[in-house]
Amino acid sequence: MSADWDCIIVGGGAAGLSAALVLGRARKRTLLIDAGNQCNLPSSGIGGLLGHDGLAPKDLYAKGREELARYPAAEVRDGEVTGATKEPDGFAFELADGSRETARRVLLATGVDYGYPDVPGVEERWGRSVFHCPFCHGWEVHDRCLGVLDTSGASRALLLRGWSDQLTLFTNGPADLDPADAQRLADAGIPVDEREIAEIRGEGDDIDAIVFADGSEAACEGLLVAPTLSQSSKVAQDLGVALTEDHPMIANAIEVDSAYCTSVEHVFAAGDATGGMPSVANAIAGGSSAASHIVHSLVQA
Repeated sequence: MSADWDCIIVGGGAAGLSAALVLGRARKRTLLIDAGNQCNLPSSGIGGLLGHDGLAPKDLYAKGREELARYPAAEVRDGEVTGATKEPDGFAFELADGSRETARRVLLATGVDYGYPDVPGVEERWGRSVFHCPFCHGWEVHDRCLGVLDTSGASRALLLRGWSDQLTLFTNGPADLDPADAQRLADAGIPVDEREIAEIRGEGDDIDAIVFADGSEAACEGLLVAPTLSQSSKVAQDLGVALTEDHPMIANAIEVDSAYCTSVEHVFAAGDATGGMPSVANAIAGGSSAASHIVHSLVQA
């Protein structure tokens, strides 16, 4: 097989764009295939990204594409990978539009899907007044009346305590706390509310109260939740890449070594899909590092 590309990148979020920039500047023929729908698109801004603090994710991705356009070796294509196979001399990808592309190397930057609590009012405020990462969103709600929604969220509540001392752990039913955690919360002055939640109420993107099933309410202006993370694409499975089933951050993280290599030779992975702390800054760093390893692997081939 004579490959069309040196590397195909699956995923056009922070990790994928960062990797494509490194590969393009290294003059490696690179195709980035982007299905869109990055998990952080609903967010009003990226918190804590040096040089871009508060920039909307969609604007960061647009800027990344503009920068890539300077490098003839790198191409961005909107589309969805529907199938991937390992060939004797590389890899082949089938796209939803019926096209087929081949490459010598692969970088999986497919990201994750977030499963958030099934509580009315959470989904429509996701990434704004309802969030999963205080490092990304805590500053925007600091010193307000905040809540953590988690049956066993002692660690999350103690972490969020750094942004506000007006804080309650809402368990939406009986709490699942061992005595030591319950004591830590009590020592920190964090109350635990076990009432069943009917909805999160507020105007637009904002929250003003947690409404309980019995009709009572509790003031709340920002809510940290505990989502479940999982692969947003089946490409890793198609290629036979090993996944970690017991990872603490994500149900099925892609296993990578220190060089971002997966269990399948010449398949690399970076970003949230690999199970690191999910953040744009980490994804950019991972994509850049993975791309440099890909360049070295191509030179040594």
